[in-house]
Amino acid sequence: MPAPYGDCCGRLHRGTASAPTAEALMRSRFSAFSVGDAGYLLRTWHPSTRPPAVELDGSIRWTRLEVLETTGGSAFHTEGTVRFRAHYVERGEPGHMEEHSRFARHAGGWVYVEAL
Repeated sequence: MPAPYGDCCGRLHRGTASAPTAEALMRSRFSAFSVGDAGYLLRTWHPSTRPPAVELDGSIRWTRLEVLETTGGSAFHTEGTVRFRAHYVERGEPGHMEEHSRFARHAGGWVYVEAL
């Protein structure tokens, strides 16, 4: 059963906790897109691939995340991947996007590196 936002991703967004796995970071980044937290997205992006800014599209409402596959990314790894499908509604029409993302540990925490 999913945890309430404040117990799950809200504490990561506020900086009172960090994601223990690459999958947890992926889930928190999806939630950041959902609540419009561009600052969190930038803070959890690897410096070598981080853009100068993130512009969020207010016409897209992110509704659900499906994690399809993970490799590595545990507390015992320094790298990992997450393949996911993110569902959204844009101008009343449902849609989804899929990505296979690479994550790495940087400065003691998990960060998003790039889409594979």
